[in-house]
Amino acid sequence: MRVKPAPGVAVRDPDLKDFLPEDGREVPDTPYWNRLLHVFGDVTLVVPVAREEDKP
Repeated sequence: MRVKPAPGVAVRDPDLKDFLPEDGREVPDTPYWNRLLHVFGDVTLVVPVAREEDKP
């Protein structure tokens, strides 16, 4: 899943030992990231934008 930090929040990536970039990053679907997403609201899901080439 791809997540980005909520506005005004700095979120540390425990695997890469850095902060999540503002435009987001692909992260594993683990309890850690799900807790930040659903419980604390520190990250938001990045929904992929459909491109013209992908449309039927």
